[in-house]
Amino acid sequence: MLKIRFLVISIVIVIFLVVAAYSVGLHHGRTGEDLAVANVAVAAQTKSSASSVPASKERDVYFPNTEPLGSDEMRVIALGTGTLNFRRSQASAAWLVELGNGEKFIFDIGTGSLANFGALEIPFTYLYKIFISHLHVDHIGDLDAMFIGGWVSNRNGPLKVWGPSGLKPVTGTKYAVDRMREMFTWDLKGRIGNMPAAGGRIEVTEFDHSKTHVVYEKNGVKIKAWPAVHGIDGSVSYSLEWNGLKLVYGGDSVPNKWFLAEGHDADILIHEAYLSIQQFIDLKDYDPERARIVATMVHTPHSEAGKIFSQLRPRMAIAYHTFNDFNIAPDIIAGIRKTYDGPLTLADDLLIWNVTKDRIRVRRIEGNDEPFPPPPPFPLDPVDPSLRTELSDWLNGGRVDFSR
Repeated sequence: MLKIRFLVISIVIVIFLVVAAYSVGLHHGRTGEDLAVANVAVAAQTKSSASSVPASKERDVYFPNTEPLGSDEMRVIALGTGTLNFRRSQASAAWLVELGNGEKFIFDIGTGSLANFGALEIPFTYLYKIFISHLHVDHIGDLDAMFIGGWVSNRNGPLKVWGPSGLKPVTGTKYAVDRMREMFTWDLKGRIGNMPAAGGRIEVTEFDHSKTHVVYEKNGVKIKAWPAVHGIDGSVSYSLEWNGLKLVYGGDSVPNKWFLAEGHDADILIHEAYLSIQQFIDLKDYDPERARIVATMVHTPHSEAGKIFSQLRPRMAIAYHTFNDFNIAPDIIAGIRKTYDGPLTLADDLLIWNVTKDRIRVRRIEGNDEPFPPPPPFPLDPVDPSLRTELSDWLNGGRVDFSR
């Protein structure tokens, strides 16, 4: 009996030791402690499968500052695709166009869009050419922030703005920008003399809104403006041509003869596709008459945007200035698709289109939600203390020194 008990105990001990040894080996395999064996296995696997794995795989997202722009390439970035209804999900109208020759252009700079500019971490010295389609707040609402915030963020030169005239000087771009600068007199006086002065300037080029003409031409880039029908006199649409590529930006407008004449042969065509009359009534509580005026006399509803796309046949149509919500987007797309069957993007903030003559790629951007201003590309101008506005003696005398 004693011998049997001893035998059973011995068997149990042996089983325990075997299980323990296996467990230790399994643990080492899972944690990578036996690196020599693991490296050999990985090397063997890599060698055997190398012929079946591509050398590089295109990313499905764009990470800013990780991809050089081709010398023949255009990059279009949506930094505001929404409307006057301010919301976290969509900033108001703003588009950035980057070209392979190093040039960068901004079309409109609506409220909330500057945070999306910051997410790209582009030095603000490069973000200084802004083309305004019209003076509604959802198209210029962040101009003041770009003016002063871009200066504080190391822009080493004046902000330059192009925009349309109005019927009278008081409804033109120059009047609006000059008054904006006056509104920030206190802010500017507190910074000039403590910061390089060049970035604290803003320059305006106002052009005739009633003509179709070239408003910018330099370094192989030609930007043309023409009348748009929106609200009152003083709205325009734009085209940008460079290196055989063409972008057309409608701003806000109802369908009109100028857009149909100038919007042809576009690689990228951006046009509003707003709500229908019934959607204004259901979603925004408009009365029927107000809904009719806004949907058809001031803006382009999605069904009519489809007709514009269908007539102009761009390589890529982009519908914007609408609500890209899960429960609204299907109706927007369906309205466009009634008359247009070509390539289409319903724009959302932080989408990017890489455009060459052979291809257009659409991706989402993964930007930095917590950026600091990127360093300037070259040294800032020296500060001129003689321009400083000093505190009055009585106010300066109110300081309390806690440094000791």
